[in-house]
Amino acid sequence: MVRSLWTAATGMIAQQNNVDTIANNLSNVNTMGYKTQQMEFKSLLYQTLQTRTTSANGEYKPSSAQVGLGVRNASITTIFENGPMLANSSPTAFAISGKGFFAVRGADGDTYYTRNGNFQWTLAPGGGCMLADSEGRPVLDSQGRNISLSDAYDPTQVVVTADGTVCYPDENNNPQSLGITIGLYQFTNPGGLERKDNSLYSQSAASGAPINEATSDTVEKSRVIQNYLEGSNVQVVDEMVNMIVAQRAYEMNSKAITASDEMLQQANNLRR
Repeated sequence: MVRSLWTAATGMIAQQNNVDTIANNLSNVNTMGYKTQQMEFKSLLYQTLQTRTTSANGEYKPSSAQVGLGVRNASITTIFENGPMLANSSPTAFAISGKGFFAVRGADGDTYYTRNGNFQWTLAPGGGCMLADSEGRPVLDSQGRNISLSDAYDPTQVVVTADGTVCYPDENNNPQSLGITIGLYQFTNPGGLERKDNSLYSQSAASGAPINEATSDTVEKSRVIQNYLEGSNVQVVDEMVNMIVAQRAYEMNSKAITASDEMLQQANNLRR
């Protein structure tokens, strides 16, 4: 009886974490560049009640008797499918079509990666302006440097091509390259990236080193789309169905605890 109490308790804890993950997905349904997360489960140890043996009549029993001891959360995986492309009037709104990530430099000096291309031009420390995200973190080019322009350029006139090249119109209004390319990076295992706040990811041993699309010929190139932002890939209907399933599983585990408690109560009453 006690074993069933603990087994059902593990199920309730696992489903509570599942609901927490679903709630986080739903709360970020309008977060640009957000990637939906999915809870994975695995069973706990099995206790052997009877090994493979023979019966009292000498008949062979090919299978043993084992009882499971519950469930636990194995991992929370991120689904890196492209989100919808949402039109945006800002010239510093960029979406990625493909597997690439933008790179930004944090206040701690480390490089972080994101799919949120909601950027803006801000004042550069040495004069002029630089491209930064909504939190002021500099956006990096394909060489790992800040994307900066001098005071001679009007940032509102900057055009970015599909390969990330930063261009500026000449006297004939024809875009000319400024020799700057927005950095795009891929990972061998993006699911291994460490999740941070503000839709940021950091490199980890599981994700592998970042692959610079500008210098690598082994990956499929991504496309940068100006005046668009990539929306969240959360499917609200799927998440609502997953929440109902998780809620029902939570209820069933709670009923198992109630049933075990009633059976223990009946066993205690046998002495009366």
